Amino acid sequence: MTRTLLVAGTASHVGKSTVAAGLCRLLADRGVDVAPFKGQNMSNNARVVVRPEGVEPGELETENEDGTEADADRWGEIGVSQFVQARAARITPTTDCNPVLLKPRGDGESQLVLQGRAHEHVPASRYYEEFWDEAREAAEESYRRLAADHDVIVAEGAGSIGEINLHDRDLANVETAAFADADILLLVDIERGGAFASLYGTIELLPDSLRERVVGAVITKFRGDRSLLEPGIEEIESKTGVPILGVLPYDDPGLPEEDSVGLPSRSERGVLGDDDGVPADRRITVAVPRLPRISNATDLEALAAEPGVSVAFVPVEAEPTDEETEQDEGSREDPLADVDADAVVLPGTKNTVDDLLALREAGFADALAAFDGPIVGVCGGYQLLGERITNADLEGTGDDAVVEGLGLLPVETRFEGTKRVAQTTVPVDGEASPLLSGADGTASGYEIHAGRTRVLEDGTEAITRPLGDSSAARGRVLGTYLHGLFDNESVRTAFLDAVASEAGVDRPRRNDGTAGPTPYDRAAALVGEHVDLEALGPPFDS
Repeated sequence: MTRTLLVAGTASHVGKSTVAAGLCRLLADRGVDVAPFKGQNMSNNARVVVRPEGVEPGELETENEDGTEADADRWGEIGVSQFVQARAARITPTTDCNPVLLKPRGDGESQLVLQGRAHEHVPASRYYEEFWDEAREAAEESYRRLAADHDVIVAEGAGSIGEINLHDRDLANVETAAFADADILLLVDIERGGAFASLYGTIELLPDSLRERVVGAVITKFRGDRSLLEPGIEEIESKTGVPILGVLPYDDPGLPEEDSVGLPSRSERGVLGDDDGVPADRRITVAVPRLPRISNATDLEALAAEPGVSVAFVPVEAEPTDEETEQDEGSREDPLADVDADAVVLPGTKNTVDDLLALREAGFADALAAFDGPIVGVCGGYQLLGERITNADLEGTGDDAVVEGLGLLPVETRFEGTKRVAQTTVPVDGEASPLLSGADGTASGYEIHAGRTRVLEDGTEAITRPLGDSSAARGRVLGTYLHGLFDNESVRTAFLDAVASEAGVDRPRRNDGTAGPTPYDRAAALVGEHVDLEALGPPFDS
């Protein structure tokens, strides 16, 4: 019998993904055949993986000679956390790890992805009315396949397991616990305050069928002297009968963020990577417009992890000052002025046209046109850089609408009903762009996009393709559909060297000595050192 442990929470962002990844790595290191699972996820940070009924990667080309899709059913999308957890478990991730994915696009709608295949955009009410039964069937079907192939499933819940208004349709928590016959490990975040009340209330609100499955609870993100918690722990155990199996200190193993909760809010500035101790005169700053519908923001994490690199998120929806309100739309004060940016990266977006209009309204069009440093657009960011977007009705702007782009690359994007979803490897030509000078070999990543981008006839001579046909570059501007671009060391190093050179900064290098523990290993150590795994029984107690 496959054992399933559901890592559930009293709220969102309490550490479920980290604990699940840590458990996957701990078990894998002990030789246990373990797989991650999340019945339903809501995130715009997705990864491309093989679908179970597909062939193994490398056996088929992703495109025919005429450019058409050769094996569209081969690939599918899952949330980044299950991709990470599968890597932690040392298995190949498939769409069975996250069979239902909801990708928010604004206005209360999400794109529905079932077992890797993208469906239409639906509001929550319609999802539950028309697609709920199909989604539950898909989740149970995927779970059964995983359970047939693995000894242990570490399932991750979503949000709070105590949402009584959703208990009759809670796929990630209630339904998963039922069809997987899962034990439940309940997590509560003490950094938010009120941890004991939250834990007690959550347990009290669980239906009997769920409450009897709770084998223990873990307090996460604690800063301070653990002994101060003992009176509370004793009382909560007495009141609920649920043992507290651990207190995790506040720590960030470095795993990718599951969603935008970890990013600065839409209207606030925020900086990643500025706490590494590198002095200001050796730092470079990469500005990133904080698009309202940002997706796959994890593309920026590899840059922020480099010493001396600050990734500054610049709000697009910040409240204008009184003086700016009197100005014409699109002519507000330079939004990049306060950042002192050395480069700009336009990230992916779940709604290209609406985010393009938001950029214009916030004054970014003029700011980017005047910016004389490197500019890179990834996926939706690449589409934003072009001259125009056509057939924009798919973005909710009207029948076959044409929307003017930022005009920094002579390309045009046309939206289509079919989505390109594929893992891909592209050639790197460092001579084709000053932003990648010195880079060579290949770069690997993935593509998830509906639009198709072509070079305009009058721009052919000005364009180079440093990353194959899915890219276009002119001068200091580069666009590409390759997500995970900066995860490739050769590309990342070349780009940062180019930025530092133009900025006149001698940026520091990574230590060339023995590499430290991976984020997976750090998550495993965090869980292994601070959670009483013996209490969970086999195989966690081995």
